[in-house]
Amino acid sequence: MTVYVDNALIPYGRMLMCHMIADTDGELRAMALRIGVAQRWHQGDHFDICKSRRALAIKYGAKEVTQREIIAIRTKKRT
Repeated sequence: MTVYVDNALIPYGRMLMCHMIADTDGELRAMALRIGVAQRWHQGDHFDICKSRRALAIKYGAKEVTQREIIAIRTKKRT
């Protein structure tokens, strides 16, 4: 089981955001808690996280992927 973060840099206010997904919702929510992302930011199958939280997720074992790869992972999960 794996948590993934992409390399997107999407402006949101003064922050740059990326996407975090996981093989299971439990893993996703657990990583969000571990890196300090509030559960209210859960967006169905992912979290949008800022660059500093992305770095923490990677520190705790999240796999870095491209935007294209994260789309493929999401598509595969839905089928």
